Amino acid sequence: MLATRRAIILGSAVSLTLLVGCTKPATSRVAPAVPKQPVEVATIVQRDLVESLSLVGSLVPNESAQIRAEISGQVRAVLFAEGGLVKKGQVLLQIDDAELRAQLAQAEARFHLNELSLKRSEDLTESRSMSQAEADRVRSEFAASEAEVQLLRIRLGKMALKAPFDGVVGARTISAGDYITAATIVTTINDLSRLKIDFQVPERYTSKIKPSTTFAVRVQTPAGEARADGTVYFISSVIERTTRSSQVKGYVTGAPVSFQPGMFAGIELVLEVHRRILTVPEGAILTTPRGAQVITVVEQKGEKVAAFVPVQLGLREKGLVEVRAISPAVLKDKQVIVASGVGALILYPGIKLEPRPLRAEFRIED
Repeated sequence: MLATRRAIILGSAVSLTLLVGCTKPATSRVAPAVPKQPVEVATIVQRDLVESLSLVGSLVPNESAQIRAEISGQVRAVLFAEGGLVKKGQVLLQIDDAELRAQLAQAEARFHLNELSLKRSEDLTESRSMSQAEADRVRSEFAASEAEVQLLRIRLGKMALKAPFDGVVGARTISAGDYITAATIVTTINDLSRLKIDFQVPERYTSKIKPSTTFAVRVQTPAGEARADGTVYFISSVIERTTRSSQVKGYVTGAPVSFQPGMFAGIELVLEVHRRILTVPEGAILTTPRGAQVITVVEQKGEKVAAFVPVQLGLREKGLVEVRAISPAVLKDKQVIVASGVGALILYPGIKLEPRPLRAEFRIED
């Protein structure tokens, strides 16, 4: 019995010795350093931003008219030179008016006779030698003859075709001796003292256009691109169903001599101008289910870290976006933001950043 107890105690001592021998001393663990995320940065810039729309249109003259005769007849003389300058009221074409002049002479003779009859009837009426009915008939004949004379004089005046305004006449379609009717186009006359431009604006932008809205005009000429400015003066109140656009017209100011009616022109239409607003590159906008955000670079315990700022977006122009911080967040001019790769990099609030300048090819100069 004693021998058995000694054997158990000895075995326990050996086991304890082996267990102690196999146990390694504990060592302290150091957490690995979190690497900084390299990012390309830029600054928020306060500037003016313009919302513009690129369109196409056609140059047209200030005024344009087709010259036609109101009365049919044979052409007696053509009194203008093709391509020449004419003044308002200048006679361009004379139609043979011999028959009308003869009719006018007859009408004037009847008028004078009726005028004498009217004077006699007035004298006889005062002396009660003529009935009132006869006096009324004489007065009616006088009025009818007077109207006939006026009508023939008006028709006679229409036998001479006159320029309706100052301008340049085009090619003529007739010669002396031709017979013309009201359907015959004799020539055209264009007022080139200033040019207009006609273009279509999509319906979604018509509410942003008003008279006095400015635009720039570009025309390709044999000598190269020519430019001029313009101002809107007309906006159609109807949206065309086929194109879903509205007709707009404007005056072109300072047009060079190379501008000609009918030319195809490019138009840069200024829709809206926002003054002194905060702008960021488009690549700095992070789109999330909760809305747009920008990532600012802030100092925290001596380190540069990321801070997410919810923003509202405004105008866009040439790679720039207007941003407005959603309260209580604040954005300011010259504030540093992550400007590239915000949707591809692993970024979260508080992550340490290693800012680097934005590459030259992505920079947007003022």
